[in-house]
Amino acid sequence: LSQMWGPSCFCLILCLWACLDALPVAVDKTKVSPPVEKLEPPESVDTGLHYDRYLREVIDFLEKDPHFREKLHNTDMEDIKQGKLAKELDFVSHHVRTKLDELKRQEVNRLRTLIKVKQDMNGEKGIKVDHQALLKQFEHLNHMNPYTFEVEDLDRLIKSATNDLENFDKERHEDFKRYEMTKEHERREHLKTLDEEARKKEEEHYEEMKKKHADHPKINHPGSQDQLKKVWEEADGLDPSEFEPKTFFKLHDTNGDGYFDEQELEALFTKELEKVYDPTHEEDDMMEMEEERLRMREHVMTEVDTNRDRLVSLDEFITATNRKEFLEPDGWETLEQNPMYTEEELKEFEQHLGREQQELNLRSNELLKQREELERQQEQLNAQKMELQQAVEHMERLKTQKTEPPGQAKGQCNLFPLFWSKAFCPVIWNKIQPLSQVSVMCLSAVCSVKYFHPHIQMDHLLSLSKDLGFP
Repeated sequence: LSQMWGPSCFCLILCLWACLDALPVAVDKTKVSPPVEKLEPPESVDTGLHYDRYLREVIDFLEKDPHFREKLHNTDMEDIKQGKLAKELDFVSHHVRTKLDELKRQEVNRLRTLIKVKQDMNGEKGIKVDHQALLKQFEHLNHMNPYTFEVEDLDRLIKSATNDLENFDKERHEDFKRYEMTKEHERREHLKTLDEEARKKEEEHYEEMKKKHADHPKINHPGSQDQLKKVWEEADGLDPSEFEPKTFFKLHDTNGDGYFDEQELEALFTKELEKVYDPTHEEDDMMEMEEERLRMREHVMTEVDTNRDRLVSLDEFITATNRKEFLEPDGWETLEQNPMYTEEELKEFEQHLGREQQELNLRSNELLKQREELERQQEQLNAQKMELQQAVEHMERLKTQKTEPPGQAKGQCNLFPLFWSKAFCPVIWNKIQPLSQVSVMCLSAVCSVKYFHPHIQMDHLLSLSKDLGFP
């Protein structure tokens, strides 16, 4: 990136990156003296979007095309949001288009793999797949054409990123609200497990911690003169009586791009937040501190960011310092003065948790029954396997007997069961009389095994008898 950064560059970055790097402005180096010190380009800030890497790579390659970069400088914010800039993709160089095609194919493959993993995990847990939520993962590109990056892909990327970034803070607030309700729900459930005396002590301790947390120095209004002077004095080590807004802006524009982005603004509130939150104190929750930081940043953006580009320019900052509200601000109410939820909302949340727990219990019982059935079937298989192994060993022993034991009449076998005798069944006796001694012994063994081990399948015994040479 070049060393010159232009304000118009931030139009696309706003829509796509929310405070990422500004695009370089082409300058005539014959008319501009080179700076004494070379500045490093500012580090990119993670947008938090699930397609953040894809977004960054697309922007990186688009900004390398001179035609696209020139059109960007002449396009205002609303035109970018409406997709007019996306049409300029048709005039981008072939090399850039080829790389964009490759990036899109990689992104489609990543999303397909991600969705496959989610479906497999949900299937294992017995959770119904939310197909609408899965399709939403593809909103930032045209998945019907997974091979080439077209105008529609850039248009979708701009609109999706703009919409997602605008809703990003809202989702963070919702996540924190659920966190707070979950924490209170668990506290109340814990109280139910205690006896009356222990519950009373726990309640007293809870009220004591709340009171201790609320006992803190006054919080200066975010973005006010008093708040900024506190930073000027404690963070910058300068005399508060010599506070100068323009100098302050340059000191805290850490990436030197001429704007306060969201991260640079949030850093200004650290000194105020340290008055209320200490990670070593039991009564202070660091999750609440980050929510307070987010509230402060949103408030300053609302008051100062007049063009709503999610960036505060030097002009916007100087203008804000000349307002009456900057010198005489209202008081600032912290989180403990603004509860995140009502008792009714907490009750509804607990009912939702109860329904989820019931579904999990039902699923757990089903899995337990399936496990017991599988174990029972495995025991049966093991028993059949053992009986079959015993039969095989018995028949192997019979096969090795080549001669008839002395003192025994020809055609007779001491392994015959009673029902094989001539007296018991003359018909069967006449059938087996011509057979050889070994065949008679094998047939006797097969029938004996089936008689004493009825669980063994007859097919297995017949197969074994054939292997042993029984006709």
